[in-house]
Amino acid sequence: MARNSLLDRFRPVGAPGPAGPSGVPAGDDQGPEAELVPVFEALDPTIRDGRILVDSATARAADTVAQARTQAAAMVEQARMDSGAVRANAAAAVSREAVASDEQMLGQAKEEAAALKRRGESRVPQLAAAIVADLVSDLLGSDADQANAADTDKHGSDAAP
Repeated sequence: MARNSLLDRFRPVGAPGPAGPSGVPAGDDQGPEAELVPVFEALDPTIRDGRILVDSATARAADTVAQARTQAAAMVEQARMDSGAVRANAAAAVSREAVASDEQMLGQAKEEAAALKRRGESRVPQLAAAIVADLVSDLLGSDADQANAADTDKHGSDAAP
C-alpha cells in the first residue's frame, strides 16, 4: 500500500477535547523498505542518466588520451627528422666560421710574409755592399799579405818594410 506522505503512517487522532484514543504508528506489514521503493524508482532515471554521462565522459577521455598519444608520437617523430637538419645546419655554420677564420689567418700571414719580403728586399743593397766590401777587403788583405810575404822572401828577413 503506497502512502502519499510520511504522516499517513499515523492513525488519525481525535480533535482536542476529552481524552480519546492515542495516535500510534499504523501497523504496516510491508515495512519501511516499501516506503523507499517509490523514492528509488523516482531516482532510477537519474541514476541511469548519471551512468550514461560517466560512460560518455570515460569514452571521451579515452579518445582524448589516444589523440594526445598520437600527437605526441608525431611530434617526437618530427623532432627526430628535424634534428638531422638542425645538426646539418649547425655543422655547416661551424664549417663556415672555420673557413672564414682560416681565410682571415691566411690573409694575415700573407701580409706578414709580404712585409718581411719588402723588409728583406730593402736590406739587400746594404747587405750586398757589406758583402762586397768584406770580399774586397779579404782579397786586398790577402794580396797585401802575399806582397808582404814576397818582400820578405826577397830581403830574407822577417821584418816588414
